[in-house]
Amino acid sequence: MRIAFIGHNEFGKAALEAFIARGDTVAGVFCAPEKPGARPDPVRLTAEAHGLPLFQLKSLRNDAAAQAMRELDAELGVMAYVLQFASQEFVNTPRHGTIQYHPSLLPLHRGPSSISWPIALGARQTGLSIFRPTDGLDEGPVILQKTIAIGPDETLGDIYFKQLFPLGVQALLEASTLVVSGGHAEQPQDEAQASYEGWFHEEESRIHWGNHVDHVYNLIRACNPAPGAWTVIGGEKVFVFDCRKRTIRRHGQIRGKPGEITAITDDAIVFDAHGGEIEVLRLRPEGGAKIGAGEFARARGLVTVFAGK
Repeated sequence: MRIAFIGHNEFGKAALEAFIARGDTVAGVFCAPEKPGARPDPVRLTAEAHGLPLFQLKSLRNDAAAQAMRELDAELGVMAYVLQFASQEFVNTPRHGTIQYHPSLLPLHRGPSSISWPIALGARQTGLSIFRPTDGLDEGPVILQKTIAIGPDETLGDIYFKQLFPLGVQALLEASTLVVSGGHAEQPQDEAQASYEGWFHEEESRIHWGNHVDHVYNLIRACNPAPGAWTVIGGEKVFVFDCRKRTIRRHGQIRGKPGEITAITDDAIVFDAHGGEIEVLRLRPEGGAKIGAGEFARARGLVTVFAGK
């Protein structure tokens, strides 16, 4: 088939390479312009390496973008990892319209951090959707969905890189075939079931030690490997990554107050939380590199101290 590809980042690159490898004709590639000083966009580099027509437009909502899409004469538009909003004229120009990837089971978890939120909220499953882009954010009819389990100890990195990334590339290929062949169905999203969450920024990723240990552990998993859930140790802001949860069921096992460091070992710093403890194995001090928690504790001369308010 003849496609117009819109994408960004490593997922966009992988999806673009998959369509090329399948033997599809990529009529043109759209990706957002890089900001000054930013690393080269992998989608741009891939398009240039294959000699594909490349469009790096500041907006996909103006006449220039619509005209560029018309001139490509594509059968289908494919949106992988997309940073820009596009006009309906732009997405409807290909003969079979446009399909878009979103890493959640729409209408659940619309928005930009849709992989992190299910983990943070303690969900046991999530998935991906291939849908029709509309003017509403992640609101268009769904063409195809895939469901995956969230293991009790899996992190954002596990869910994305091991599951949603490769499965998403294959789902775009599958959905494109269904749409162009006319073998697909489009299911409107149920607004009564819809949810939206914004970015996992600094406030969202802060550890509140007064929460139950399950909530703290889920938050850390949802922020690993980025942006990192954070706390304060001895006045220093620290981002927490690899950890283990210890559940405590008997009152006599409680060793401290929520947020206190209750133990320091060669490999870990252990914090108290309601209902259990968090054993931190890897962290990153603000402005520094990721290091083992035990190494951090030795370098700071830590003993059992309160980790922050």
